[in-house]
Amino acid sequence: MPLGCGFPSRLPRGLARAWWKPALVLLGLAAAVQTGSAQGVVIYRCTDASGALTIQNDTPCPKGSKQDRRVMEAAPSSPTPPFVAPMAAPQPIAPAAPARARAPVAPPPEPEPAPVPVPERTIVDSDRLPPPWLYECRTFNDDSYLSENGNPPPRCVTLTTTGLSGMIESTNTSACEMKTDRCQRVPDGALCEAWRQRLREAQSTLRFGVTENRERDEAEVARMTRITQESTCGY
Repeated sequence: MPLGCGFPSRLPRGLARAWWKPALVLLGLAAAVQTGSAQGVVIYRCTDASGALTIQNDTPCPKGSKQDRRVMEAAPSSPTPPFVAPMAAPQPIAPAAPARARAPVAPPPEPEPAPVPVPERTIVDSDRLPPPWLYECRTFNDDSYLSENGNPPPRCVTLTTTGLSGMIESTNTSACEMKTDRCQRVPDGALCEAWRQRLREAQSTLRFGVTENRERDEAEVARMTRITQESTCGY
């Protein structure tokens, strides 16, 4: 629709050139206010055959006129703030009713403990036998040793002969004296430890000592090992 308020519909050619651009701006703002739309406004600049200028919005120029079309972008409108409902006044909290005494609840029964697995053993403790007796024997010069024989046979101890001058004489003949070792049985409470000690001594002799019959000594160490492991001394 042409806007004619305050603007002449036809202007001389010289004046039209001087004010048509400011008029476009004013027309665009007025159209944006009137329409209230977020879309742009189309301005038409019409020049007829005689050179008269007409400015109008949203309406094309009549036939036979020179038309100049311009689109004026409307200013973005600010969004409407969202509606916020007023907060309701807090309601008074009613006093809690006194708790009623509850009847005592019996605790649930405790689960029975799982049975502890018993490791399998080759020999049951009740089938183990105590180790053989051992004896602690002492020689004539107060040395001690462990033996399975409580009555060792006497042995000949070489005597040292001295002359009338008190010096030791060196002769081809030798004299000895029969000596018997004194032995007593190892108590039952110390019997296992005595067998372990005898086993350690035999192993040390086999490993570091000089042996006349190695196969016999190895068999003796194996026998002592079985006694300490398969008797009541076994771990």
